[in-house]
Amino acid sequence: MKFTTSLFSQILQITPRVSFSQMVRQFGAERHAKGFSSWSQYVSMIFCQLAQAKSLREISDGLAVTCGKLSHLGLNNAPAKSTLAYANAHRPWQLYQQVFFYLRDFCRRESPGKKRKFRFKNKLLSLDATTIDLCLSLFPWADFRQTKGAVKLHLLLDHDGYLPDFAVITDGKTADVTAAHNFTLPAGSIIAVDRGYYDFELLYRWNKAGVFFVTRLKDNAAYEVVQNHAPPQRGNIIFDQTIRFTGYSTRHKYPELLRRVVVWDEENRRRLNC
Repeated sequence: MKFTTSLFSQILQITPRVSFSQMVRQFGAERHAKGFSSWSQYVSMIFCQLAQAKSLREISDGLAVTCGKLSHLGLNNAPAKSTLAYANAHRPWQLYQQVFFYLRDFCRRESPGKKRKFRFKNKLLSLDATTIDLCLSLFPWADFRQTKGAVKLHLLLDHDGYLPDFAVITDGKTADVTAAHNFTLPAGSIIAVDRGYYDFELLYRWNKAGVFFVTRLKDNAAYEVVQNHAPPQRGNIIFDQTIRFTGYSTRHKYPELLRRVVVWDEENRRRLNC
Protein backbone atom coordinates (compact mmCIF):
# COMPACT_ATOMS: atom_id res chain seq x y z
CA MET A 1 0.00 0.00 0.00
CA LYS A 2 1.42 3.36 -1.02
CA PHE A 3 1.88 5.77 1.88
CA THR A 4 1.45 9.51 1.39
CA THR A 5 1.63 12.37 3.81
CA SER A 6 0.53 15.98 3.59
CA LEU A 7 2.78 19.01 3.58
CA PHE A 8 1.17 20.07 6.86
CA SER A 9 2.18 16.76 8.44
CA GLN A 10 5.77 17.22 7.24
CA ILE A 11 5.90 20.66 8.88
CA LEU A 12 4.68 19.19 12.17
CA GLN A 13 7.44 16.59 12.06
CA ILE A 14 9.93 19.35 12.85
CA THR A 15 8.57 19.17 16.40
CA PRO A 16 8.98 15.53 17.57
CA ARG A 17 6.05 14.25 19.61
CA VAL A 18 8.44 12.87 22.24
CA SER A 19 10.07 16.27 22.81
CA PHE A 20 6.69 18.00 22.83
CA SER A 21 5.35 15.52 25.42
CA GLN A 22 8.36 16.21 27.65
CA MET A 23 7.62 19.94 27.54
CA VAL A 24 3.94 19.28 28.32
CA ARG A 25 4.92 17.31 31.44
CA GLN A 26 7.48 19.97 32.40
CA PHE A 27 4.82 22.71 32.61
CA GLY A 28 1.88 20.51 33.66
CA ALA A 29 -0.07 21.73 30.64
CA GLU A 30 -2.55 18.85 30.67
CA ARG A 31 -3.39 18.90 34.36
CA HIS A 32 -7.16 18.43 34.69
CA ALA A 33 -7.43 18.12 30.89
CA LYS A 34 -10.37 16.08 29.59
CA GLY A 35 -9.70 14.69 26.14
CA PHE A 36 -8.33 17.73 24.27
CA SER A 37 -4.54 17.37 24.32
CA SER A 38 -1.93 20.10 24.10
CA TRP A 39 -0.73 18.57 20.82
CA SER A 40 -4.22 18.99 19.35
CA GLN A 41 -4.20 22.62 20.45
CA TYR A 42 -0.73 23.10 18.94
CA VAL A 43 -1.81 21.58 15.60
CA SER A 44 -4.94 23.74 15.57
CA MET A 45 -3.00 26.97 16.12
CA ILE A 46 -0.39 26.06 13.49
CA PHE A 47 -3.29 25.45 11.10
CA CYS A 48 -4.62 28.89 12.06
CA GLN A 49 -1.38 30.51 10.89
CA LEU A 50 -0.99 28.50 7.68
CA ALA A 51 -4.64 28.93 6.67
CA GLN A 52 -4.70 32.59 7.81
CA ALA A 53 -7.85 31.89 9.81
CA LYS A 54 -9.50 34.95 11.31
CA SER A 55 -11.52 33.23 14.03
CA LEU A 56 -11.78 30.06 16.11
CA ARG A 57 -14.76 29.00 14.02
CA GLU A 58 -12.61 29.12 10.88
CA ILE A 59 -10.04 26.89 12.57
CA SER A 60 -12.66 24.37 13.67
CA ASP A 61 -14.50 24.32 10.35
CA GLY A 62 -11.26 24.30 8.36
CA LEU A 63 -9.96 21.20 10.13
CA ALA A 64 -13.38 19.55 9.92
CA VAL A 65 -13.52 19.81 6.10
CA THR A 66 -9.89 18.82 5.57
CA CYS A 67 -9.64 16.19 2.89
CA GLY A 68 -8.66 12.82 4.34
CA LYS A 69 -8.41 11.77 7.95
CA LEU A 70 -6.76 13.89 10.63
CA SER A 71 -4.97 10.95 12.22
CA HIS A 72 -1.73 11.66 10.32
CA LEU A 73 -1.69 15.05 12.14
CA GLY A 74 -2.15 13.42 15.54
CA LEU A 75 -5.80 14.51 15.84
CA ASN A 76 -8.76 12.24 16.48
CA ASN A 77 -11.23 14.85 15.23
CA ALA A 78 -11.55 18.58 14.65
CA PRO A 79 -11.90 20.55 17.92
CA ALA A 80 -15.06 22.45 18.74
CA LYS A 81 -14.80 26.23 18.89
CA SER A 82 -15.60 26.31 22.60
CA THR A 83 -13.02 23.62 23.38
CA LEU A 84 -10.29 25.50 21.57
CA ALA A 85 -11.26 28.79 23.24
CA TYR A 86 -11.08 27.21 26.71
CA ALA A 87 -7.67 25.66 25.99
CA ASN A 88 -6.27 28.97 24.71
CA ALA A 89 -7.47 30.71 27.86
CA HIS A 90 -6.27 28.16 30.43
CA ARG A 91 -3.23 26.31 29.03
CA PRO A 92 0.12 27.70 30.31
CA TRP A 93 1.73 30.01 27.77
CA GLN A 94 5.16 28.90 29.02
CA LEU A 95 4.71 25.64 27.10
CA TYR A 96 4.58 27.39 23.74
CA GLN A 97 7.39 29.72 24.68
CA GLN A 98 9.51 26.62 25.21
CA VAL A 99 8.31 25.22 21.88
CA PHE A 100 9.39 28.47 20.21
CA PHE A 101 12.88 28.19 21.70
CA TYR A 102 13.09 24.57 20.58
CA LEU A 103 12.13 25.48 17.01
CA ARG A 104 14.49 28.46 17.00
CA ASP A 105 17.42 26.25 18.00
CA PHE A 106 16.42 23.74 15.33
CA CYS A 107 16.34 26.45 12.64
CA ARG A 108 19.73 27.73 13.78
CA ARG A 109 21.24 24.27 13.38
CA GLU A 110 19.69 23.84 9.94
CA SER A 111 20.33 27.39 8.69
CA PRO A 112 23.00 27.88 6.00
CA GLY A 113 25.06 30.05 8.36
CA LYS A 114 27.07 33.08 7.38
CA LYS A 115 26.87 33.80 3.67
CA ARG A 116 27.33 37.54 3.82
CA LYS A 117 29.62 39.45 1.53
CA PHE A 118 30.99 41.34 4.54
CA ARG A 119 34.37 40.23 5.84
CA PHE A 120 33.95 40.83 9.56
CA LYS A 121 33.47 37.87 11.84
CA ASN A 122 31.23 39.56 14.40
CA LYS A 123 27.62 38.59 14.86
CA LEU A 124 25.40 41.00 12.92
CA LEU A 125 22.05 42.02 14.43
CA SER A 126 19.29 44.38 13.33
CA LEU A 127 16.78 46.02 15.65
CA ASP A 128 13.58 47.63 14.40
CA ALA A 129 9.91 48.03 15.27
CA THR A 130 6.71 47.86 13.26
CA THR A 131 3.19 48.98 14.13
CA ILE A 132 0.40 46.40 13.73
CA ASP A 133 -3.05 47.94 13.26
CA LEU A 134 -5.93 46.51 15.28
CA CYS A 135 -9.65 47.16 15.34
CA LEU A 136 -10.25 49.41 18.34
CA SER A 137 -13.79 48.11 18.90
CA LEU A 138 -12.48 44.53 19.17
CA PHE A 139 -9.29 45.40 21.08
CA PRO A 140 -10.13 48.39 23.31
CA TRP A 141 -6.98 47.78 25.38
CA ALA A 142 -4.85 48.58 22.30
CA ASP A 143 -5.72 52.28 22.32
CA PHE A 144 -3.36 54.04 19.92
CA ARG A 145 -5.17 57.03 18.50
CA GLN A 146 -8.67 58.44 18.81
CA THR A 147 -10.23 55.96 16.40
CA LYS A 148 -7.41 53.49 15.90
CA GLY A 149 -5.94 50.58 17.83
CA ALA A 150 -2.47 49.14 17.44
CA VAL A 151 0.36 47.22 19.03
CA LYS A 152 4.03 47.54 18.23
CA LEU A 153 6.38 44.62 17.57
CA HIS A 154 10.03 45.23 18.48
CA LEU A 155 12.18 42.57 16.83
CA LEU A 156 15.87 41.76 17.12
CA LEU A 157 16.97 39.91 13.97
CA ASP A 158 20.06 37.69 13.82
CA HIS A 159 21.52 37.74 10.31
CA ASP A 160 22.97 34.24 10.75
CA GLY A 161 20.07 32.48 9.08
CA TYR A 162 17.85 35.60 9.38
CA LEU A 163 16.11 34.28 12.47
CA PRO A 164 14.41 36.32 15.20
CA ASP A 165 16.55 36.43 18.33
CA PHE A 166 14.17 38.31 20.61
CA ALA A 167 10.81 40.03 20.33
CA VAL A 168 8.78 42.36 22.54
CA ILE A 169 5.16 43.37 21.89
CA THR A 170 4.07 46.66 23.46
CA ASP A 171 1.19 49.08 22.99
CA GLY A 172 1.37 51.25 19.90
CA LYS A 173 2.41 54.36 21.84
CA THR A 174 5.67 52.89 23.18
CA ALA A 175 8.69 54.54 21.60
CA ASP A 176 11.18 52.32 19.77
CA VAL A 177 14.06 53.42 21.96
CA THR A 178 12.12 52.66 25.16
CA ALA A 179 11.74 49.00 24.23
CA ALA A 180 15.40 48.80 23.18
CA HIS A 181 16.44 48.98 26.82
CA ASN A 182 14.92 45.50 27.29
CA PHE A 183 17.35 43.85 24.87
CA THR A 184 20.63 42.39 26.13
CA LEU A 185 23.16 42.16 23.30
CA PRO A 186 26.20 39.83 23.25
CA ALA A 187 29.61 41.48 23.56
CA GLY A 188 31.42 41.81 20.24
CA SER A 189 28.24 41.87 18.17
CA ILE A 190 27.32 44.59 15.68
CA ILE A 191 23.82 46.05 15.78
CA ALA A 192 22.30 48.19 13.04
CA VAL A 193 19.48 50.56 14.01
CA ASP A 194 17.72 53.56 12.48
CA ARG A 195 17.36 57.02 14.00
CA GLY A 196 14.41 55.89 16.09
CA TYR A 197 17.03 54.58 18.54
CA TYR A 198 19.00 57.82 18.67
CA ASP A 199 19.56 57.81 22.43
CA PHE A 200 23.09 58.62 23.54
CA GLU A 201 22.68 56.97 26.93
CA LEU A 202 21.60 53.74 25.21
CA LEU A 203 24.40 53.93 22.65
CA TYR A 204 26.97 54.59 25.36
CA ARG A 205 25.68 51.64 27.38
CA TRP A 206 26.10 49.41 24.33
CA ASN A 207 29.60 50.76 23.82
CA LYS A 208 30.59 50.03 27.42
CA ALA A 209 29.24 46.50 27.04
CA GLY A 210 31.52 45.87 24.05
CA VAL A 211 28.76 46.14 21.44
CA PHE A 212 29.43 47.89 18.12
CA PHE A 213 26.53 49.94 16.76
CA VAL A 214 25.77 51.48 13.36
CA THR A 215 23.15 54.21 12.99
CA ARG A 216 22.42 57.36 11.00
CA LEU A 217 23.83 60.63 12.32
CA LYS A 218 21.33 63.46 12.58
CA ASP A 219 21.95 66.50 10.39
CA ASN A 220 21.96 68.90 13.35
CA ALA A 221 24.44 66.87 15.42
CA ALA A 222 27.19 69.07 16.91
CA TYR A 223 30.63 67.45 16.72
CA GLU A 224 34.29 68.12 16.00
CA VAL A 225 36.61 66.07 13.81
CA VAL A 226 39.46 64.55 15.81
CA GLN A 227 41.12 62.66 12.97
CA ASN A 228 40.58 62.15 9.26
CA HIS A 229 41.19 58.69 7.82
CA ALA A 230 42.01 58.05 4.19
CA PRO A 231 38.95 56.47 2.53
CA PRO A 232 39.55 53.43 0.30
CA GLN A 233 40.40 54.27 -3.30
CA ARG A 234 37.70 51.95 -4.55
CA GLY A 235 34.21 52.01 -3.19
CA ASN A 236 31.56 54.54 -2.27
CA ILE A 237 33.01 55.89 1.01
CA ILE A 238 33.46 59.67 0.84
CA PHE A 239 34.61 60.48 4.40
CA ASP A 240 36.02 58.34 7.19
CA GLN A 241 36.55 60.32 10.39
CA THR A 242 36.95 60.01 14.14
CA ILE A 243 34.72 62.56 15.86
CA ARG A 244 33.71 63.80 19.29
CA PHE A 245 30.36 65.30 20.25
CA THR A 246 30.53 68.93 21.34
CA GLY A 247 26.93 69.58 22.41
CA TYR A 248 26.48 70.31 26.11
CA SER A 249 24.13 67.39 26.68
CA THR A 250 25.51 64.89 24.17
CA ARG A 251 29.14 65.20 25.25
CA HIS A 252 28.14 64.22 28.79
CA LYS A 253 25.88 61.37 27.71
CA TYR A 254 28.47 60.06 25.23
CA PRO A 255 31.94 61.30 26.26
CA GLU A 256 34.00 58.91 24.09
CA LEU A 257 35.05 59.08 20.43
CA LEU A 258 32.97 57.78 17.54
CA ARG A 259 33.58 56.81 13.93
CA ARG A 260 31.76 58.87 11.28
CA VAL A 261 31.51 57.42 7.79
CA VAL A 262 29.81 59.16 4.86
CA VAL A 263 28.73 56.82 2.07
CA TRP A 264 27.40 57.67 -1.38
CA ASP A 265 24.15 55.84 -2.15
CA GLU A 266 24.27 55.44 -5.92
CA GLU A 267 20.78 53.96 -6.20
CA ASN A 268 19.02 56.88 -4.49
CA ARG A 269 21.65 59.49 -5.44
CA ARG A 270 22.26 60.74 -1.90
CA ARG A 271 24.77 60.75 0.94
CA LEU A 272 24.36 58.53 3.98
CA ASN A 273 25.88 60.02 7.13
CA CYS A 274 26.60 57.19 9.61
